[in-house]
Amino acid sequence: MQRYKATVSYDGSGFTGYQIQPKGRTVQGEIEQVLRKLHKGQAVGVTASGRTDSGVHARGQVIHFDSPLKLSGDQWIKACNSLLPDDISFSKVEEAGSNFHARFDAVQKKYKYFLYGGPIRDPFRRHFAAHIRGSLDVKSMRRAADCLKGTHDFSSFCSAKTETDNKVRTLFELEIEEQGRELVLTFVGDGFLYNMVRIIVGTLLDVGSGKLDIDAIPDILSAKDRTMAGKTAPAEGLYLWEVFYENGK
Repeated sequence: MQRYKATVSYDGSGFTGYQIQPKGRTVQGEIEQVLRKLHKGQAVGVTASGRTDSGVHARGQVIHFDSPLKLSGDQWIKACNSLLPDDISFSKVEEAGSNFHARFDAVQKKYKYFLYGGPIRDPFRRHFAAHIRGSLDVKSMRRAADCLKGTHDFSSFCSAKTETDNKVRTLFELEIEEQGRELVLTFVGDGFLYNMVRIIVGTLLDVGSGKLDIDAIPDILSAKDRTMAGKTAPAEGLYLWEVFYENGK
């Protein structure tokens, strides 16, 4: 039995999320269905680096699975992509050690959040970026973002559905890049709480629109109170971009 590590991309707009659920179409469900076909009806479970919610996309989700089939990475990609729906694609498959774990071995993750401005909503981008109508003070947003970098208790920036008690995380990077009318926010951290990125984005939008003062950010962190932070930004702007492992493995 060989363990394989695979990098997967998907358009999350047609799914109720990554993880299998009693009802609804899921990314995990589609992948496991394909692997079952390739293994002549034998169930093959997959483990991901983490879950993504309904409407959230991935450029670099990482999964692992075990298989008795001896296929090269290119053969796996060709076989899986020939059976997968158009909104999921394998981009890389490689052999991994038997102890490799897509979730527990991850040391950092990168997320990107895409926003576009303008008075008119673009129907062709409705699934892939969040629309903002008013102007934003990007300089103030960057100053507020700087306050969130580092190691903090992010209790104020996670959903009440967060299952872990330890809400201390380290944000190594939180950058805001202007690309024409588009803003791209890049997050790199050692881990992220449920809805953490989207709540941070919502809070930074409050700063950019003048609803919230930059000086309030440290107070929101210290309060450890979800009601102090901004609204949860829409799912469609969020992408799991890359997952990092020790020594690149």
